[in-house]
Amino acid sequence: MLPYYGDVGLMQTTVRSVLAQDDQDWRLTVVDDGYPDDSIPGWFASLGDDRITYLRNEENLGANRNFQKCIGLIKHELVVVMGADDVMLPNYVRTVRAAHEAQPNASVIQPGVELIDENGEPAKTLVDEAKRRLYSPKGHGRQIFCGEDLAVSLLRGNWLYFPSLAWRADAITTVGFREGLNVVQDLALVMDLVQRGDQLVVDDTVCFQYRRHRASDSSWRAMAGTRFIEERNYFLDVAGRLQRQGWTRAAKVARTHVSSRLHALSLLPKAVKNRHREGMRNLSRHAFGPSRPV
Repeated sequence: MLPYYGDVGLMQTTVRSVLAQDDQDWRLTVVDDGYPDDSIPGWFASLGDDRITYLRNEENLGANRNFQKCIGLIKHELVVVMGADDVMLPNYVRTVRAAHEAQPNASVIQPGVELIDENGEPAKTLVDEAKRRLYSPKGHGRQIFCGEDLAVSLLRGNWLYFPSLAWRADAITTVGFREGLNVVQDLALVMDLVQRGDQLVVDDTVCFQYRRHRASDSSWRAMAGTRFIEERNYFLDVAGRLQRQGWTRAAKVARTHVSSRLHALSLLPKAVKNRHREGMRNLSRHAFGPSRPV
């Protein structure tokens, strides 16, 4: 599934990476959320590949609702909700199918990921270095995780790369995305699965390129600090649910959300330098303020 709105050239690169898979047992459904470029339907028609379905929304749904629409269109056993600017390396389908065959009960597969920037060059960021060095599981090969230990690990620092994840279709369609979330909808979905007892497989075979944009919408929301309002409210909500479930360690980690606070703190100097008053206020509140909803 490819929910799409954005740069046409990058989207075409994404589609070509699917076409280049060395395991050809795939189908691609593109749901265009009304991006204003009349050349797009014709480009898909020119591909002449009946494995690709192109759909265009009559009205712009926004990211969350378009993701929900994609989930409603799933027809196969495994699904990827891919970013419209990311790249599958040729071994992606083969890698996740092998992981699924080895662990068919797992609901989520996290394959190996490498980072690229907006120009397709290798990228390295503070956030991703923290994911790799501090939060992501240690070890090699294929590993399986579940239960409160997995919840604690993800809430300490979300080390998943959502567009690269392969999902068991019956799991993602049953749970779905929580309405109203645009920043942490991916973590919320995984946590809902973890809380109900589902398993996650990590396979360190690198087969996906995740694109980090230096001037993306999400980075702007981070600079303004608005993304952290949603994060804080989500962490406090899930902390309550975890506490009621008896997962007290996970609840404590969610309530304190230290990595999220540190992320806000790391952005504060840039907000100060740019005299971004809203950003300074929101980032300071998130980094140093009490844990209560906003």
